[in-house]
Amino acid sequence: MREAVVVAGILLGNRRARRGMSERTRRYVFGFWDVVDQGLNAVLFLLIGLEVLLLRFDSAFAALAMAAVPLALAGRFAAVGGAVALLSRFVPFAPGTVAILTWGGLRGGISVALALSLPDIPEKPALLAATYAVAVFSILVQGSTLAGVVRRMKAGADD
Repeated sequence: MREAVVVAGILLGNRRARRGMSERTRRYVFGFWDVVDQGLNAVLFLLIGLEVLLLRFDSAFAALAMAAVPLALAGRFAAVGGAVALLSRFVPFAPGTVAILTWGGLRGGISVALALSLPDIPEKPALLAATYAVAVFSILVQGSTLAGVVRRMKAGADD
């Protein structure tokens, strides 16, 4: 039931924003929520950074951390590719959609926060190492190269 309320709120909120607000009001409301979002993200990453100071990473988890990145990308590719293949019967998608959505699926703060909230179990250090590896790769590599991937996909579509 809660999920239905959230979906209804999102749909109605977006529709109401277009119909019920002037352009100026909409700009201020969305600007406010953008600032709140960025501020909360900054606090989240500050707290995660402070938590990193307390963690002790074991080099035995290096292989697991390195394997987690391609596994996360493969999982994202399968999920996005499957959804696009299913929905492409009803909605046309631009060429390169799957590549852009796969590479642009940034994973970071929420994943790390969830991993940190795990109870103290023997698997927690391994899960934290894998989660941090995926988050760092996602933020540093995927985040900094996403614009290039989009340009490449757009150039490939124009040919």
